[in-house]
Amino acid sequence: MTWFEPDDTSWQYVSRKLIPARLITMAIVLGLPTIALVVLGALTSTWVWIGAGVLLVAMLWSAWVIVRQVTAHAWAEREDDLVVKRGRLFRSVTVVPYGRMQYVEVESGPLARAFGIARVQLHTASPGTDANIAGVPEKEAARLRDRLSSRGEAQLAGL
Repeated sequence: MTWFEPDDTSWQYVSRKLIPARLITMAIVLGLPTIALVVLGALTSTWVWIGAGVLLVAMLWSAWVIVRQVTAHAWAEREDDLVVKRGRLFRSVTVVPYGRMQYVEVESGPLARAFGIARVQLHTASPGTDANIAGVPEKEAARLRDRLSSRGEAQLAGL
């Protein structure tokens, strides 16, 4: 426990299925140009191989960063607020009071659906306190959406 995280908080970490989902996206974005450079390098000069090597190193670095990011992403439901933490090198902890939530959105693209995960987006009146949690299992995302919405309505009713 560090000074950056609230005390006595039970963290719920995102699904590890987010790792392969992000790795696939990264492989498409960086892998296709790498393959193109390898083919071009085979047909032309050796200078193109440098670009392919740089992209390969970028892919390896990105894969390591993705694993580190996903394993640091978590949330905690407390009595009056939701806390979302992320990051290893550049840490971020966002606290969203239930009474400030306007609505909760659950998103899941084709790749996320294939892995059975979703993204929960919390919207508040202030864009600076919006938070999102990527890699939540689909059933947990639906439960979290309903629970946060009802807690937000209860907190607003008390004002």
